[in-house]
Amino acid sequence: MQFEHQDSQPRIHPSAVIAETAVISGDVTIGPDCQVLHGAIITSEGGPITLGDQVIVMENAVIRATATNPVHIGDHVLVGPMASVSGATIADEVFLATGTRVFNGARIGERSEVRINAVVHLRTELPAETVVPIGWVAIGVPLRLLPPEAHDEIAASQRELDFPGYVFGLDRSTPDLMVQLTERYGRSLARHVEDRRVD
Repeated sequence: MQFEHQDSQPRIHPSAVIAETAVISGDVTIGPDCQVLHGAIITSEGGPITLGDQVIVMENAVIRATATNPVHIGDHVLVGPMASVSGATIADEVFLATGTRVFNGARIGERSEVRINAVVHLRTELPAETVVPIGWVAIGVPLRLLPPEAHDEIAASQRELDFPGYVFGLDRSTPDLMVQLTERYGRSLARHVEDRRVD
C-alpha cells in the first residue's frame, strides 16, 4: 500500500518489489532491485527516506524519518525482520539483524553488523566494519559497546543523550513529561488523517 503524505508520494524504481501488505508513506524513494517484504512499514514523518540499490527490508521492519532526522540507507543493506530504523543514516553493505533498533541521529558505517536485538542509540556513530554483538547497546561518540547487564552505565548514557530533548524538544525534568510528549507527538501523527492511498 502506498500513501501520499503531506503532498509527497513514494517514488519506487520499477525493478523494486513491494509486498502487497507493506506500507510506504510520503517522501520515500526506493532504488533499483529493492525488496520490501510483508508487513514492513516505511513512513516519512516530515523528512525524506531514501533506500539505495538492492536494499532488503524484511517482514515487519519499520523505517521512519522525522523532520529533524531523515533516513538514508545505502546500497546492499539488509534490514532484518522486526528491526526499527528511526531517523538514521546507514552506509553501504550493512547488516541489521532481527529485532535491532537504530535511533535518531545515528550513523552506521560501511560493512557494519548490528546483530540480533542489539541497539544503536541516539546520535551514536559506528565506524566502518563495527560489529555490535547480540543484545548489546552501542552508545555515543566516541563509540562505547556495552553488554545488556551494564544497565547502570547504559542508563547514565541515556541521560546524557537526552532522548526527550533531542527527539521531542522536551526537558526530561518536566513534571508531566509523558502528558506533553504524547499530546505533542499525537498532534504530529494526526497529520496522517489527510493521507491518500495512491496505488
